Amino acid sequence: MVIWVDADACPVPIKEILFRAAERVQVQTLLVANHALRVPKSRFVKALQVERGFDVADAQILERLAAGDLVVTADVPLAAQAVAAGAFALNPRGTLYTADNVKDYLARRDFMEGLRATGEITRGPPALSKTDLQAFANELDKLLTRQRAG
Repeated sequence: MVIWVDADACPVPIKEILFRAAERVQVQTLLVANHALRVPKSRFVKALQVERGFDVADAQILERLAAGDLVVTADVPLAAQAVAAGAFALNPRGTLYTADNVKDYLARRDFMEGLRATGEITRGPPALSKTDLQAFANELDKLLTRQRAG
């Protein structure tokens, strides 16, 4: 398994959880972004800087992704494509996207985008909470444990 991180908007506390997990279970973790990233010195954590542009990082992740890999992203369309490719996708709030639920998340996202396009004022998601961080860490741990056992 390789962990791919859609790092342009990934919260720092989530990256820190990923860095610790990469060392603990010795799993390759690649952060993909269109700007330079600071990552710890580690043989398991690498940063990949891509060109600036809409969905360039997403395209790089999808191009290199293999079945069984994990994509960490809040981008529901990227998560849907990762799941369709046989990978796992995990939201920074701890939501694991699956073949069974990702279409519902896509439909909700598209509905909200449609509302915004009509001028409706919608609020963004609340700030990441300690509960969100714990949910993410728990789901990540479950996934990594399953992968090592399987």
